[in-house]
Amino acid sequence: MKVVGLITEYNPFHNGHKYHIEEAKRITGADYTIAVMSGNFVQRGTPAVIDKYSRAEMALKNGVDLVLELPVCYATASAEYFAHGAVALLDKLGIVDYLCFGSECGDIGLLMETAKLLIDTPEGFDEQLLTSLKEGLTYPAARTKAIEQIWNQKQLNQQDNAADADTTIYNKSEISKVLSEPNNILGIEYLKALIKLSSSIVPVTIERKSAHYHAKLLADQEQSYAMSLSESTVTDHPVISSATAIRGALLDHHPAGLALSENSVPKDVFEILSSCFNKTFPITEEDFAGILKYKLLFENNRTLTSYSDITNGLADRIKNLSDYNVSLAQLAQNIKTRNMTLTRINRAFIHILLNIQKSTFDEYNQKGYAFYARVLGIKKESSHLLRKITKADKIPVITKVSKADKQLDALGLRMLSGDLFAAHIYNQAVYEKYKTTLLNEYKHGICMI
Repeated sequence: MKVVGLITEYNPFHNGHKYHIEEAKRITGADYTIAVMSGNFVQRGTPAVIDKYSRAEMALKNGVDLVLELPVCYATASAEYFAHGAVALLDKLGIVDYLCFGSECGDIGLLMETAKLLIDTPEGFDEQLLTSLKEGLTYPAARTKAIEQIWNQKQLNQQDNAADADTTIYNKSEISKVLSEPNNILGIEYLKALIKLSSSIVPVTIERKSAHYHAKLLADQEQSYAMSLSESTVTDHPVISSATAIRGALLDHHPAGLALSENSVPKDVFEILSSCFNKTFPITEEDFAGILKYKLLFENNRTLTSYSDITNGLADRIKNLSDYNVSLAQLAQNIKTRNMTLTRINRAFIHILLNIQKSTFDEYNQKGYAFYARVLGIKKESSHLLRKITKADKIPVITKVSKADKQLDALGLRMLSGDLFAAHIYNQAVYEKYKTTLLNEYKHGICMI
């Protein structure tokens, strides 16, 4: 039995995700697929557009055998900790053979070389990184510049020592390009985590197809635009749009937006979206604006810095604002600086909203990252996967939160309580917006198909 692991958000599930699952199984020869999926809040610092159980059902209907929830403290963390938390969870299952992820470059050798370089940074890297940060660059841009500065020397050393004719020498421009694309960056963090954990899981990457991660137009719209400029036609099927574009179509709450997304998602996913549209979703960060602004008014500079990812400088900028009577999007823009990205600010907001404390998060990282495997959904015919994980005896499997106190120690229960709180506050937002009651975490059983 071979198992491939995927690290996902499915926000929402689309044709590109289905392609990824199919290719992951084809390339690895895996019999089963396990997805570690973000819950109701995601890595870019926003709530998921639709709840985690609906997204788990979408995944199960399109090739995933088992969906596990990535604890919210990692689901909303920076790329490094998002990756490390998810990889640690897959590793502790004890049954995963491969980790398959999408990337813009599609070259596992180049990504691995970059990961090793960032783990064992050459002399002078930290100084160059600090210099670039002081110049006002964002951390990703500063890191890329530091890599460029030291790469020439590493390349020369490789050429001098490359006795093996099969050794691949990557140049500075290739490394820089890799570090400029979001899926490459995440992939590099997955590889760093595998190396640091000394994991036996074999990494595999699939080149990202069609839509760019940040593309804002649905593929159908892009094709229509292209055809308006040229007589050529586009006939690729299925349509692969970015999750960003699909969310953009859905967020206007108008049926026309839902209809626009139809060709970009599998049929059964569209059925779920249609049945829930304007009943339980879409949910946005603005649906949490009232409670977050209350917390911002209540906090002071000292208490703000107790939350994960909030520095003294960011706390000062938050408290120095004269007016919170704007949208959260505008509030983030008012705080933004050249070296402080909107995504980082949005993640900080989520950490305040969900009470994710820096000291607790550090303790999780120091003591093993993953303390349980929380099941969101499973295919009935794949239920033996849970028995395999239980038999491996490396991590508790949570299928009923009411019984978790008998399975977890105090630290594990603290992490789980954070997941439960995130679900409850998300469900409350759904109720306030649509007057629809979602079952709480104690009453909602795992999704089975």
